[in-house]
Amino acid sequence: MAEARSPDDTAAHLRSLDKEELVRMLMDDAKNWLAHDGLWFQAVEAARGMEEAISADAAAWEKFTVIEAKRIMERLGLAPGGGIPALVECLQHRLYARLNTQQITEQSDTRAVFVMRDCRVQSARKRRGLPDFPCKTVGIVEYGEFAKAIDPRLRTRCVACPPDAHAADAWCTWEFTLDAGAPAR
Repeated sequence: MAEARSPDDTAAHLRSLDKEELVRMLMDDAKNWLAHDGLWFQAVEAARGMEEAISADAAAWEKFTVIEAKRIMERLGLAPGGGIPALVECLQHRLYARLNTQQITEQSDTRAVFVMRDCRVQSARKRRGLPDFPCKTVGIVEYGEFAKAIDPRLRTRCVACPPDAHAADAWCTWEFTLDAGAPAR
């Protein structure tokens, strides 16, 4: 039988691994996270229906996205209130960023446009011949709360997200603006 491994033991083990193994682990962990998210959603949908599953998903994302934003900022040494530059940097460090193809198509000190070019969830549905997943309601919560956790002056607007019509090369598009009149933390 193996000895018990503490979080410190695990951290030491991870430090001993080569870079390629760590990259494989990070990618695999992101895929596992997304698989769990999808299975959790499908279980609620099967038991309660799509509307209740979306409502539960939005409630979960409202909390998770803030936790994710704060952990990213801590890891990067960013203080809240960093505006558009901090948001753009943090978006690159989300779990989704490891699995999806995303792009900032416009950026200034007061505005950024974020485009999800390829979404693993939506692409899988498309391959299976399923309709787009109607993620707009959840996305509004997810991206809005993520941005506010980075800087409470940031405002989020959905440009397009399923069930909305969207460009063939973009699953969803989000606009972030800095409300210079709002107080920073």
